[in-house]
Parts: sequence; C-alpha cells; structure tokens
Amino acid sequence: MDEKTAQKRVQELRKLLERYNHAYYVLDNPLVSDYEFDRLMHELIDLEEAFPQLQSDTSPTKRVGGAAANTFAPVHHAVQMGSLQDVFSTEELRAFDQRVREVIPDPVYIVEPKIDGLSVALEYHDGVFFQGSTRGDGVTGEDVSENLKTVRSIPLAVSQPLPLLEVRGEVYMPRQSFERVVARQLENEEEPFKNPRNAAAGSLRQKDSRITAQRGLDIFVFQVQRIEGKALFSHRESLDYLKELGFKVIPSYRAFTQIEDAIREVEQIGANRYHYPFDIDGAVIKVDDFSQREQLGTTAKFPKWAVAFKYPPEEKQTVLRNIEVKVGRTGALTPTAVFDPITLAGTTVSRAVLHNQDFIDEKGISLGDTIVVRKAGDIIPEVVSVAKHQEGAPIYQLPNICPSCGSVAQREEGEAVLRCVNLSCPAQVARNLTHFASRDAMDIDGLGPALIHQLLQAQLVHSAADLYELTEGQLSGLERMGKKSAENLLKALENSKGRGLERLLFALGIRGIGQRSAQLLARQFGSMEAVMAASLEEVSAIDGFGEILAENVRDFFALEQNRALISRLRELGLRMTCELVQPASGSLTGKTFVLTGTLPNLTRAQAKEKIEQAGGKVSSSVSKKTDYVVAGEEAGSKLTKANELGISVVDEAGLLALLQE
Repeated sequence: MDEKTAQKRVQELRKLLERYNHAYYVLDNPLVSDYEFDRLMHELIDLEEAFPQLQSDTSPTKRVGGAAANTFAPVHHAVQMGSLQDVFSTEELRAFDQRVREVIPDPVYIVEPKIDGLSVALEYHDGVFFQGSTRGDGVTGEDVSENLKTVRSIPLAVSQPLPLLEVRGEVYMPRQSFERVVARQLENEEEPFKNPRNAAAGSLRQKDSRITAQRGLDIFVFQVQRIEGKALFSHRESLDYLKELGFKVIPSYRAFTQIEDAIREVEQIGANRYHYPFDIDGAVIKVDDFSQREQLGTTAKFPKWAVAFKYPPEEKQTVLRNIEVKVGRTGALTPTAVFDPITLAGTTVSRAVLHNQDFIDEKGISLGDTIVVRKAGDIIPEVVSVAKHQEGAPIYQLPNICPSCGSVAQREEGEAVLRCVNLSCPAQVARNLTHFASRDAMDIDGLGPALIHQLLQAQLVHSAADLYELTEGQLSGLERMGKKSAENLLKALENSKGRGLERLLFALGIRGIGQRSAQLLARQFGSMEAVMAASLEEVSAIDGFGEILAENVRDFFALEQNRALISRLRELGLRMTCELVQPASGSLTGKTFVLTGTLPNLTRAQAKEKIEQAGGKVSSSVSKKTDYVVAGEEAGSKLTKANELGISVVDEAGLLALLQE
C-alpha cells in the first residue's frame, strides 16, 4: 500500500472508530460488535506502525496507553478547582435556600447526583485535547494527560474548534470494573482497593498508562471552567452545549424553582443510588444562572451558590452462622463470614471476607454473634463490628490444619496470614493453574476454573508444564470437550508460549509479584536465567522493590521443584527472554536519592526527572542503600532518619552541583 492510499484509509478508520467509541462509551448505544471494533483498531495500529508519519495525538490508538513515562509534573489551575460545602440534613438545605433568597429572590436550582470519584480538569486548544490534570489542592494539581487519554469517554478532539476550552469532570471506576479489579487483586492475594474512588485515584496516578488503560475508568463532565469563542449564561445551557461537543456529562440534571421540589429530587436520587452502575456519595444543588452566581459570590472556602448533600452509609445487623476457610494459590487460609442474608446497597448479601486471625481478634468475632455489616464503597461486603456477643462463645480461631489437604498451616514471622506448607495441596494447584492461564498472565483462552478442575480430577495435569503436554485425545475425552474445543485449546496453549518473560514471571505466582513488579524484574535482567541467578542485593536494588519482594523472588527460585518447572517449560518451548531496558548513564549513575521537603525552585517531579536523566535513582524511603537525601523547607522524618544513619544531606544547590560534576 502506498502512502496516499494508507493516509486515506487511516482517516477513514479514525473517523469510524471515534464514532463507534462515542456511541459505546458516551451514548451507551453500541453500533458494532467488540470483535469488529477490535479488528478495525488493529488495522489502524498496523497502518500507523507501517507509516509513522501518519501518526497523530488525536488518533484512537492513543487510548491504549503508552510507555511508563508519566512524571506527573505540577499544573497551576488558571481557575481554582474549589470544593462544595457539605450538608447532611434537609434543614440545612432549607437554610441554604434562605441564604440564597436574601440575595436572589427567584433562583432556579439544578439538582444532580454527586459522583464519588476524582476531580480533574481537561484543557482543549483549538478543539484538540491539550492537557489533563488532577484537582490537587485546588490551586495546583498534577499532569495526568497520558493516563486521561486512555479514558475512552474523553474526546481527544471536540466537535467545534474553540480557541480555548477547559472543563471539569469526575473520573470514576464503574462498579463492574471495580469488581473485576478487586477479584484480580484477591486472586493474586494482593491488598484490594477499599472502594471505587480509591481505585480510580490509584489507577489515574499509574506511571504506566497501559495499566490505567486496563482499569476501565470513565468520566462525567459537570462544569465549564474556561471558554473562549462561545458565550454561556447558565449551568443547564453549559451542560447541553458540552453534550453537543461530545462530552459525557453528568447523567441527570433537573431544574426546580422551589426548594421543597429540589429536596424531593435529592431524596429520590438517594433512594435510587444503588441502581446506578457507579458510586454516588450525595447530590448537589446549585444555582443555575451564572450572573446570579456572581452576585452570591464565595466564602474563603466554598461558593455560596451551591451545596453538596451527603448520604449516610447503609449498615445492617445480622447473625453470624459460620466461618468458612478457603486456601489461596500461595497457601493462604482466608476466612469468610457466612451470615443470615440481608439487603445492602440494593442486593442480597450473606458473606464477607474476614481477612485473617488478627482481624477476627480485633473485632472479637465469635460464631452466633450479631454483627454489623456494610458494603465498602457500596460494593464489597465487610464486617464493621460486633453489635451483640454470643454469651459464652470464644473468639473464633482459624484452624492450623489446611482444610483442603490436611497438612499443617503455619504463620510466618511478620505475616498476618496462616499458610498451608504443602506445595502440592490440591487447592493451591488449582488456583495456581487458574492464575497461570488468566488473561493478564499467559492468557490461555478457554482454560478456565471448570476445565482445570476436570483436568485435575482426571489426573491429567499436576503443574503448569503438564498443560503443554496435553493431547487432543486426552482433552476430547473430557465432559463437554469435543474435537473442535480440544483443537482450540491446544492452539491457545501453543500461542501462549510466546508471551515472554514479563507475563511468565507474573504467571508463576511468586508471592507479592504483580504485573508491574514482574515487568520491572524482566526488564532489569532480560532472561529467566539471569533472574534465577540474581542475588538478593541485585533484586532489591530495582526501583519499586524492597527486601521482602526480593526475598520472595529468591525463595521461589531456591526451591528445586520450581527450578524443575522452569526447566520443563523451557524445554516445551516457552519464551523466557525480554528486551533489556538500558539504564540512563551520567554523573549520578548508581546513586540513590530520597527527596524530602519543599525545594526553592524545583518541584519534586522536576528534581526526580533531573536525577534520573543523570543515571540516578529516586526512592521513596531512606535506608542504608540511600546515597543522598535532598532536603528542602519543612523536611520531616526522612531528614531525621538520614542524620541517624549518617547519610549525606544536600539542599537544592548541592543537588545541582552534583548534576554538573
């Protein structure tokens, strides 16, 4: 294909994909299947790779995330991103109305749900996305542009080329995405996000935008901050106009002239809060007319023309009937409370994870207790407290015997969990294989928990390596596995062999090694042999690793059965290499820095960038491995620890001198 033909096709594909993207993510009206969308996206990716001169910052391909290069530089907000005054009763809403009417006799109020997410500003120049930033302290936020580009409901170009447009919105994680992320974290025995807001904030501040792209974030835009080339006179008018431009605006905004009608709408939103596919933590009442807002003005903290009504969390009591104990893929014994069914946040729940023995001891939980349960973030059930203790009942103690295989369960020093010590425990093998085949690991299509259970029952597999020696005859003999299904699975297994070192390290299920740490490990050493041969000091020196993670890696590869598994996988043809990322070299090569306090001229992000460009590394904590602590005004405990350990302390001028050496 010549360049002219390619350019024409690229333009066609971009137009189609943005149309389909807007229909799916903004209008909730899909026009094509996911398969067709993915097919067109891959065609565009291939063309842009073949013709780099045709790439564009507004291409739909930019939404998949780029390299891990985000530095979160500070952004000064031209219009302050303030917060609203919270109120908790209808009496406070009536008092708000009274204050407004002392200045504006006939206000029109807009009532809308208050999305529980992370506030951001989106800036457009000549109709094209220019920059996105977090709220921060309202005056200064952080540049998260690359991560915001992965949110598919954010237009990369609006329908009218306004000279300047800045809007404010709330980035959130839909409940479905949150449940998927938490399920993955629990499967990996990682600390799960507490609620969707926490998850959205953590996802938006990922240094690798590819991880953000996988988290399923969304946004509702609810305010114009700045605009040139268009006059707007009311809030309702501005939201209608933003919809025309292609933004996904707040889902409902209704106008009322009487406070009692507005209060009824607030109560109605509250009654329906659990029917939304996202979290809300309240409703907002704001004066519609912009000129009236100017008349009302602001206090030192809040605008006088709006308030946010906050809903209380829903908690209910129930009776604890049983505690079930399951075994995770690393042998961790996890207790789950089983209680009389109750309705919370619009659904019936009867189970909640109790985490570990320390959690049970802290709450004083016994079988038969009346417990208080709520949904964390209105999604994940959790036991809050004991309302009434069962008389004479002892605090529940986890068994020191594995419920799956009967082996001893031990609590290692420094850990809160009990673990089964039997590496051949059936429950661990099943979960390990499920993790190995999962999408983020080896991505073996068609190999789910049910089929793994069948394979284990038939004694066809005992480890991940056995999967690659399965035959069509063995598979087609299983229940609901015909010849075609067997062929498809064997093809998926063959395809998975080329996933590479990053995915394989994650798939092995090394304790504490998630996707990001597996990626760092692979890119630091480049091959499985190098990872296995690495010393504890070499692994713990990786930015983002500590001694515990390094010990987990060392202990995993020290076990003979794990080394034998790697050897078999290598013989079976799995790729065990990765492209090495060459560290920057310069005056600070091999030196580790910790930043603390406020520097006179450089922001922390700018100082970090300069250090890394000179080959140095920036750590978040002070240890014996730290070479320099860069201290500014109001330096805290990090400076104290540096002095205790005898670590060199420099100011900004000292850092600049080191950079110039």
